[in-house]
Amino acid sequence: MATRRAFLSGLAALALPKPGWAAVGSPHCLAAGKTAERYVLHGLSADGQSLFAVDLPGRGHAAAAHPHRPLAVAFARRPGTFAIVLDCLTGAEQHHLTPPAGRQFNGHGVFSADGSLLYTSEVIAETSQGRIGIWETAGFQRIGEWSSGGIGPHDLKRQSDGGLIVANGGIATDPADRSKLNIATMRPNLTRLSPEGDITAQAELPPALWQNSIRHLALAPDGTVAFAMQWEGDPAEPVPLLGLWQVGAPPQLCPPPEAEAFRMQGYAGSVAISASGRIALTSPRGGVVTIHAQDGTHLATHARADVCGVTALGAGFLLSDGSGALWSLDDRQLSPLTRGDTAWDNHIVPLT
Repeated sequence: MATRRAFLSGLAALALPKPGWAAVGSPHCLAAGKTAERYVLHGLSADGQSLFAVDLPGRGHAAAAHPHRPLAVAFARRPGTFAIVLDCLTGAEQHHLTPPAGRQFNGHGVFSADGSLLYTSEVIAETSQGRIGIWETAGFQRIGEWSSGGIGPHDLKRQSDGGLIVANGGIATDPADRSKLNIATMRPNLTRLSPEGDITAQAELPPALWQNSIRHLALAPDGTVAFAMQWEGDPAEPVPLLGLWQVGAPPQLCPPPEAEAFRMQGYAGSVAISASGRIALTSPRGGVVTIHAQDGTHLATHARADVCGVTALGAGFLLSDGSGALWSLDDRQLSPLTRGDTAWDNHIVPLT
């Protein structure tokens, strides 16, 4: 009877609805940072309030939010030594993901639409050839991998049909010290993978811009991909750091006025697209964020030291900086929201 009772209890537990993100305050986004004592992953409201903070074992880079449950996977700053599945309701570490021998996580990941799979950007350490790891999320066991279609994949985004867009940065690095090995011959690309992992489209930059590493991505509702780049060439060249891509067409580069390009110092940290179609591009190195129209036309530049994280906030944006401040942004102004004791890291990840 005891065995039967336990069996029935187990069935009842399985039938109970699992908590969703509302159980932790319905955060707008996730962001990693560091206080004086610890590394943390925060769930942030749309007005910049921390709804929860979960400890991390080291500096975080980006996170992936489960589409339905209050679970997040926090990725280490490259080279990746951890990817941790966190229960944001209890703060518990549920799983510690480890890539296969000779592989490294590369800072980003994304869940499938139904939450049953997790995709992670990875490299083969010795060659920097890119892989997309595939993990089932019932027990977070690795079940396969795909080629990323290039060298040094970093960010990846899921399209509405379940396909993936991958930013292959093009940079081969030494597995021990991460020194860059192929700056003279690098060839970044954008790759589109089908839901089955087949490469269905790729786009490269013009040869004169092959040293412009494609790093971070944002997707518009119409399928347009906005991509942020980091220039490894001559710093005296004011190259575009924002591009737009429609799968099947050549990428469109979006150069700002030359003076604004020099303010970015060849480095774009993150990119986002608002509900109104505006595009924000941050540069922590230059201490600026630029605003662009839907077609990539430069509209405005706002100064803020060490600004990097950005995500959509209605028709505008939510931004973070390394001094602990969160900001709202529109075409006209950068407005303070909150300031705390967390020095924010590179990215803000929306829940949707």
